[in-house]
Amino acid sequence: MKRSALIVTTISSFLIPFAASSVNIALPTIGKDFSMDAITMNWVATAFLLSTAVFLVPIGRLADIKGRKRIFLFGISIFTLASLFCGISTSTKMLIASRVFQGLGASMIFSTSVAILTSVYPISERGKVLGINVASVYTGLSMGPFFGGFLTQSFSWRSVFLVMVPLGIFVIILSLWKLKGEWADAKGERFDFSGSILYGLALVILLLGISEISKPLILIGSFLLVIFIVYEGKTRSPVLHVELFKRNITFTFSNLAALLHYSATFGITFLLSLYLQYIKALTPQEAGIILVSQPAVQALLSPLAGWLSDRVEPRVVASSGMGITALGLFIFSSLRENTPLGFIIGNLVLLGTGFALFSSPNTNAIMSSVERRYYGTASAMLATMRVIGQTLSMAIIMIIFAVYMGKVEIAPQIHEIFIKSLRVCFTIFSLICLIGIFASIARGKIR
Repeated sequence: MKRSALIVTTISSFLIPFAASSVNIALPTIGKDFSMDAITMNWVATAFLLSTAVFLVPIGRLADIKGRKRIFLFGISIFTLASLFCGISTSTKMLIASRVFQGLGASMIFSTSVAILTSVYPISERGKVLGINVASVYTGLSMGPFFGGFLTQSFSWRSVFLVMVPLGIFVIILSLWKLKGEWADAKGERFDFSGSILYGLALVILLLGISEISKPLILIGSFLLVIFIVYEGKTRSPVLHVELFKRNITFTFSNLAALLHYSATFGITFLLSLYLQYIKALTPQEAGIILVSQPAVQALLSPLAGWLSDRVEPRVVASSGMGITALGLFIFSSLRENTPLGFIIGNLVLLGTGFALFSSPNTNAIMSSVERRYYGTASAMLATMRVIGQTLSMAIIMIIFAVYMGKVEIAPQIHEIFIKSLRVCFTIFSLICLIGIFASIARGKIR
């Protein structure tokens, strides 16, 4: 049972980041095909993230009640079908709409895979298997740019989406065949529909406000989020147990650290993909080969970091990883048009080391700090922090691009301005990571 759960969740955890990173490398080609400006290109990535963020917490709670395996299978099926529609899209609107449904499927997978692993493995083995899970995520990230570049250059950007269809079907078959049993530790409890709708509405308005730099939307979204928190504190069976944040310092600060880390790092691939193809004039495949160095190191070191967090306090390992990441981001704030490719690869290796040391121990700390009946909620909350962080990362880039470049295509005459905006982004990201170190340290001990 344990091995089957590990195999299925490892493959699915590979598939989603593979999809995200392979699409990122294809964005410049997609942009040319549909005549998109830089901000619209950004929305191809942001639509997926926003959709995932909105559904994660309600679906995590639903999985605790109805069964994590059931929701997991629904998620893979929706993701696979949406990938097909992305690949046959005939317009920008159709592509972005299909990405929204991809995000829905991804939210079902994100909110259940770690919860399933935590359900079947004892706490003494948890760090190791979560490290393997994180390694599969980074393997997907590392293979995405390479194969995404190869597919885009050899066939078309559509093949990047279409290749996910047989992969998704394979995971569905394997799940039905190998993943036995069901896990529903909150079975019989009421699902909070009102809270779920309020949560989704608040998050959509807030993240849209941030992405569009709209103060009214930010204020409305923040107000609705406060109402949601008050409502959840009073309802008998909440979709999000706010008491977890009030009573559990480890859970609270570990999630905050995850939010800050992903806010500071998700935009790296997007920025460097544009830099390598527009400034260095590399092909999508060549850019993918360079970008593979960061997640490849993450994949190699994540199981070791997870194993280490079973023996050393996770906050020590995770905080050192956050510090290394901050250093790597600061180094990238000095990028110039003539920066050597070897320098870029070396710094990506440094960032990969920081990522690995942070992610597995931080995941272990979060999942080990809650009771079994909250595993789905905790897994969904961690994924929510990741996706909100990723959305904020892209929003920061969108804001900087809008301020420095405006709504224009990236052409040779604005390359100097583009590089300046890129350096500003990396400077902001390094400062966010520095704040994250304090959040990571403040989580306290878990053993």
